[in-house]
Amino acid sequence: MSAENMEYLTIALPKGKVFGKAAELFKKIGYTAEGLSDKSRKLIITNRDKKIRFIITKTADVPVYVEYGAADIGVIGKDVLLESAKDVYELLDLKIAKCHLMMAVAKQAKRAHLADYANTRVATKFPHIAAEFFNSKGMQMEYIKLHGSIELGPIVGLSESIVDIVETGTTLRENDLEEYAFIADATARLIANRVSFKMKFDRISKMLEDLRAIIG
Repeated sequence: MSAENMEYLTIALPKGKVFGKAAELFKKIGYTAEGLSDKSRKLIITNRDKKIRFIITKTADVPVYVEYGAADIGVIGKDVLLESAKDVYELLDLKIAKCHLMMAVAKQAKRAHLADYANTRVATKFPHIAAEFFNSKGMQMEYIKLHGSIELGPIVGLSESIVDIVETGTTLRENDLEEYAFIADATARLIANRVSFKMKFDRISKMLEDLRAIIG
C-alpha cells in the first residue's frame, strides 16, 4: 500500500437510491466532499483537507473495488453482497434502503408446501442466493437468470417461482404474485477491505463508532 493510499481513506458508494442515504450518513459524521453526488461526471471526488476519497460506481462493482483494495470501505446492499460472495469484512448494518430477499409465486397456482416446488424453475437476478436457499432446504431447482422484470417469470410460464428483492410488495400484488418464503434482510451494509481494516484500523474503528452513534 503506497504512502498516498495510506494517507487517504477511500470510500466506494453505489449510484442509485442508496447513494443519497449513504452520503447523508457520512456527512453527519464529517465524511463529505464538495460536489459529492451520484450525478457528478467525476468518478473520484476528494476532500484533501480530511484525506477522504469517494469512488462513485455501479452497485454491483462496489464489493469488487473493496475486495481488491481500490477502496478501503464500501456501502452495498446485503443482496449484492451475498450474490457476489466477495472476500470482504461486513462491518455494520446501516439500516438504510430497507428491503428483503424472498421467494414469490403466482397466487392462483400456489402450492401447499415449499417442498412441492422441488425440481421446478426459478427466475431470479440472484442465482447464487437462490441456490444457497433451496440447497439448504434439500431442494434441487433449475435457475433462470433474468436481468429485467423478474415478476414476468411465473406470469408467462417461464418459471414456477421467483427469487427477488422486495421493498413494499406493490409490484408483486399488481402482478398477482404472493410472497411465499423469506430468505434474508437486505439493508445496506458497510464493508471493508481486509488489509485496509488492519492497516487503517484506528480510523475505520472511529468511523464505525460514529456511525453506530447516529444509527442507534
